Amino acid sequence: MAPRRRGACPAAAVFVAAVVAVGFAAEAADMVQERLTVGMTIVADAASTGAVCLDGSPPAYHLHRGSGAGARSWLLQFEGGGWCNDVRSCTERAGTRRGSTRLMTKVEVFSGILSNRPSMNPDFYNWNRVKLRYCDGGSFSGDSEYKNGVLLSGCSAGGLATFFHCDSLKERLGGATTVKCLSDAGFFLDLTDISGNNNMRKFFSSLVSLQGVQKNLNKDCQNSTDCPYMCFFPQYALPDIRTPYFILNSAYDVYQFHHIFVPPSSDPGGQWSRCKMDPGACSTSQIATLQGLRTAMLTSLKQIEGEPEAGMFVNSCFAHCQSELQDTWFEPDSPMIHDKKIAEVVGDWYFERGAAKEIDCAYPCDSTCHNLIPSDQDGISDAQSGHQFCSIRICRKMIIYMYILLIALQII
Repeated sequence: MAPRRRGACPAAAVFVAAVVAVGFAAEAADMVQERLTVGMTIVADAASTGAVCLDGSPPAYHLHRGSGAGARSWLLQFEGGGWCNDVRSCTERAGTRRGSTRLMTKVEVFSGILSNRPSMNPDFYNWNRVKLRYCDGGSFSGDSEYKNGVLLSGCSAGGLATFFHCDSLKERLGGATTVKCLSDAGFFLDLTDISGNNNMRKFFSSLVSLQGVQKNLNKDCQNSTDCPYMCFFPQYALPDIRTPYFILNSAYDVYQFHHIFVPPSSDPGGQWSRCKMDPGACSTSQIATLQGLRTAMLTSLKQIEGEPEAGMFVNSCFAHCQSELQDTWFEPDSPMIHDKKIAEVVGDWYFERGAAKEIDCAYPCDSTCHNLIPSDQDGISDAQSGHQFCSIRICRKMIIYMYILLIALQII
C-alpha cells in the first residue's frame, strides 16, 4: 500500500470544500424555497348551518389559488387524523387540534400533491389547492361548492372521507364538471388481527352510531347489508361508487399494521415491537404473517382491477400517507413501481394518458421504498400531517448534508 500523502494539494482541498459548501448551501436554499406556507381561513358563519368542530369552533381551510391553465380547476384535500367513537374520546379530542380550529396551527406547509412547483407536482401545481382541516372525528360531513375540473383527495381518515363524498360531490356539481377522487392511505380493511379478533368492526359501529354518519354512507351499499356501519369500510362501498376513483395505498400500511392487524392487545408480550419499528428486524415468520395483510389488501382491490376508469398505486413500502410528502410524491428518488412514481401514475389516471394501475411485488423486493415508521407507537397523527416525520432515508440524508457542510466550512 502506498504511503498516505499528507498536506498534498491544499488549494484543491479548499476549492473542493468551497464547492461542497456552495452546493449544499444552494440545496438548503432550495429546501427553504420549496416550503410553500398557506394561512388558515376560518368559515365564520358555518355555525348557523350546524357545521362546527367538536368543541363548537368554526371549520377552517387553507387555500392557495391556481393560475394559468389551472385557474379553474380545484384539488380538495381532506386532512387525516383518526376518529373518536364515544362521548369520552370525542370530549378528549375536542380539547386538541384534532377537534378544535382554535388549537390548530394557523399556517400549513403545502408539499407533495399540494405543491405549487411544477418540478415537484407536475400535473396539479397550478390548480386551486385547498386543504380542509379535520375537526369532527368522523371523517367529515360537510359540503363543498367548487366547479370545473375537481380532484377530491385525502389522506388517512381524510382518504376514507373521499369514499363518502365522491358521488355526492359529482351530483352537486353536475355532468359538465369533471370530478374524480383519490384516497391516500384511506382503504381501511375489514380485517381480523393476528389473535383472531376484529376490533375495527366494533370501533366503526360505535363511531357511525355516535356521530350519525349513516346518512352519509353509500345508499346502495346500505341496501345490500343488514349492518349499515359495514359501509364505513371502503371495500364494501367501492363497488357502488360511480365516480372515477384512484386508490393510493401501501400493501403494508403502517397504521393498519400497527393498530389493526397487530394491535397492542394482540401482542401483550411485545414480540412484534422490534418488527414494528424496523421491518428489517422482522423474523421470517413475522414477514410471512405480514404477507397476509398484503393479500387482504389486494383481494379487496380485485373488484376494481377491470374498471377502466379506476386507478391504483399499491406499493410494498411501510408507509401511511404518501401524497402530501414531497419525498414520496415526486422527487428523484421517490418510490416507483415499474419505473413510475406516484405523481406520474396519478396524473396519467386523471388526464387519461394511459394505464394507471400499478401493483408492487411483495416485500422486500422494492428497493425504492421510503419506509415511514412513526416514532410514536401510540398513534400516527404526526405522520398524517407531515409534522416531525420523515423517512429514514431522507432524515439520514439531511443529517449527512449538514455534517459535510460543517466540515467544509471548517476547512474553508
